[in-house]
Amino acid sequence: MQNQDQEDTNIYKVVVNQEEQYSLWLAQRENPLGWQDAGKSGSKAECLAYIKEVWTDMRPLSLRQLI
Repeated sequence: MQNQDQEDTNIYKVVVNQEEQYSLWLAQRENPLGWQDAGKSGSKAECLAYIKEVWTDMRPLSLRQLI
């Protein structure tokens, strides 16, 4: 676990699944099964800001389609 006093210099990427749910993943790692790149990478703060901007409806896609 990283000490909070140390700056996080990791590069992250945003991934999205078939239900249009977003997550943050370390850029050098393979995507988890069922997830694909959303086209954004950068610092943790940049990726979280992107997710906040694009993920405006937290309901899974399958639920949104039923309504």
